[in-house]
Amino acid sequence: MAADLQAKYQKLAQEYSKLRAQNQVLKKAVVDEQGQGASLKEELKMKDQSVRKLQQEMDSLTFRNQQLAKRVELLQEELVTTEAKGKKSKQKSVDPPTQMNQQRQSVFDEDLQNKIQENEHLHRQIQEAQAKHKQTETDFRERLLVLEKDAMQHEAVIDTLKKKYMDTIEKLQNDKANLEVKSHSWEREAKDCRLRTEECQQQLKNIHTDLSSRLDQSISIIQDKVPFNDTRFAEYSVLDVPVHDRRHQLKARDVSGQALAFLQDLVGALLNLHTYTEQRIQIYPIDSATDTISPLNQKFSEYLHENASYVRPLEEGMLHLFESITEETVTSLETTVKLKPFSDVFTTYVCFLKKILPYQLKSLEEECEYSVCTANLQARNMELQSDMKKMTAVFEKLQVYISLLTLPSTKPEMLLQTNYNIVFTQLAACLHSLHDVMKDISKHYSKKVSLEQELPTITQKLKNTNDCILSSVVALSNVTGKIGTFFSNNLDFFTVPSVYSSRIAMSVIDPVAAECMLANKKKAAAYIKSLKKLRPGSVPYEEALANRKTILSSTESREGLSQQVQQSQEKIVKLEQEKEHWMLEAQLAKIKLEKENRRLTELESQLKTTVTGKMPFGSIQENGTVHKIEEELQLVEKDSKEPVRSTSLVGMLTTSINNEIPDAESREQLIKSHYMMRVADLTAQLQIADSKSVHFYTEDELTTTKRSYEDQLSMMSDHLCSMNETLSKQREEIDSLRMGSKGNTKKNRGR
Repeated sequence: MAADLQAKYQKLAQEYSKLRAQNQVLKKAVVDEQGQGASLKEELKMKDQSVRKLQQEMDSLTFRNQQLAKRVELLQEELVTTEAKGKKSKQKSVDPPTQMNQQRQSVFDEDLQNKIQENEHLHRQIQEAQAKHKQTETDFRERLLVLEKDAMQHEAVIDTLKKKYMDTIEKLQNDKANLEVKSHSWEREAKDCRLRTEECQQQLKNIHTDLSSRLDQSISIIQDKVPFNDTRFAEYSVLDVPVHDRRHQLKARDVSGQALAFLQDLVGALLNLHTYTEQRIQIYPIDSATDTISPLNQKFSEYLHENASYVRPLEEGMLHLFESITEETVTSLETTVKLKPFSDVFTTYVCFLKKILPYQLKSLEEECEYSVCTANLQARNMELQSDMKKMTAVFEKLQVYISLLTLPSTKPEMLLQTNYNIVFTQLAACLHSLHDVMKDISKHYSKKVSLEQELPTITQKLKNTNDCILSSVVALSNVTGKIGTFFSNNLDFFTVPSVYSSRIAMSVIDPVAAECMLANKKKAAAYIKSLKKLRPGSVPYEEALANRKTILSSTESREGLSQQVQQSQEKIVKLEQEKEHWMLEAQLAKIKLEKENRRLTELESQLKTTVTGKMPFGSIQENGTVHKIEEELQLVEKDSKEPVRSTSLVGMLTTSINNEIPDAESREQLIKSHYMMRVADLTAQLQIADSKSVHFYTEDELTTTKRSYEDQLSMMSDHLCSMNETLSKQREEIDSLRMGSKGNTKKNRGR
């Protein structure tokens, strides 16, 4: 509580400092705006003064204009009077005064014209100045209005911030008072705790003295009375085989079997849910048979198609765990090593759920954007979105608790034995919360299905798919409920410490030590079974003496038997060499026969072409071909008569080789591969013979080996004879073919 209040107080202080900094910035902005408003007011005053000056100038100009107009009128009147006088005095011939009057009149006209132009110019300037003054006045008034609005807004913001600051200050003061009250109460509690700790320390000292005295007494008793103490080292006590609790093992076997059955039902329901969800995506909101679905749904469908590779291993992992728990083993968290593979498989499935969760949420949003989707249907989709998030979160919690249960068999120092009960109780609560989430999903999905049934565009395929998904969700709800009740009913069995753990007390149990303990248990069981067997009868004395004599005689004849075995081995080597020689000769003869057959077929084809050709007898070309054929036959005869001798590691080999058959590389590779195979066979046979010769102690066994070797040699000799017969037949066929070819050539020459 104190840490939470201190954190709240710090957050409020930070917000207060932020608001205070914002207030200062706003104050600066208001001051700047006020300064700008004052400067604008001064400018407005200056403009008013200039306007007044211009008004005064305008007034003075209008006054002067009026004077000039009066003067012009006077001058016009004088002009009229002078013109009237001039008419009267026309008869008088007085030329100088008329000239003077005319000059004056012209001067007055020019002056009047100049004054009129000056007056027009002044009027224009006055109008322009008035227009500029009005424009500037309107601009300044608009700017003044904008600044006044900004000032009002800033003042309103400052007022709201002041109110906010006052509220936060009051809250902080109240929190401070509450914290002070709580701090006083905590100080009192701390004082009480100190007093209690002092009392506990005193009691601990008394208990320590009592236990030390008892320990000394027990040590003296053990040293005096106990000859051997096998519990001196705790790390060695781990290897002790505990008392076999058959009832506990049968219960563990029964519980694991029930868990396997429930998990199989859960796996089937999950497979159906993912599969039918994939089928629904393919037909709604867009049917993939008529149109292409969105890329998001397509990706979601691909992920859902892989659900079996993530769900099926759950059943396999639980099956392996069930098979590892038998009546003969010691079942505890330290010895259940098969729980780790199941945890890994469950982790992969949780990762799969987290991977498909965003696509599932986006798919529901895409259904909401569909034109046929109503408001109620959108609300159901939103509820399903929250339910899917909750389901994934619950599976993540289950994965965490299952991984914690695997620590005693992998890393025992990471989880104390005192925390086993907490993990099991939290796992049971998590299973119940999973059941609640699945019930919500089934309820909301049933509402969604009922609303979709009312849509005009729904198809029968979609109805069937919705029914299948709803049935799988209901099955999931039922299975999770059964699993939750099963785990709660057997929670006492899970939390009870096993015999193995209770004997070792609170020390950390090493998985290797647990494995050694199980091995010791198997050895002990095997030893007890061996004790139950009947001992064989002893050999009589006379029979033992007779056996000794036979053994001595067999040891004396051992050297002779070894010499015989060596001679038989030499014979076998010689026979193998001969066999190798004849096999190579047969292979080379076979290759030569194939080449000769090819050449004969070519020669026969050439002869046929020469005989059945359309060329005239005695032509140069025909004679040339016949001559070539004869030369080739002579070369074949020469090649067949020349013997070639080749040596090897096994023996001598005499063959008749043509210049063309076989090629050097193919022949060398053939001989090499064959020799390697034979060397491998000979070494294997030699090892077998050596191993047999060691065990051959009696003459009967030696005779049997001799017979087997003689039989093998006879078979090899028969095989060589058959090979010689086949080679002689092949040579006869070659000779007959040669004779036939010679006869054909002679006939052709006679023609």
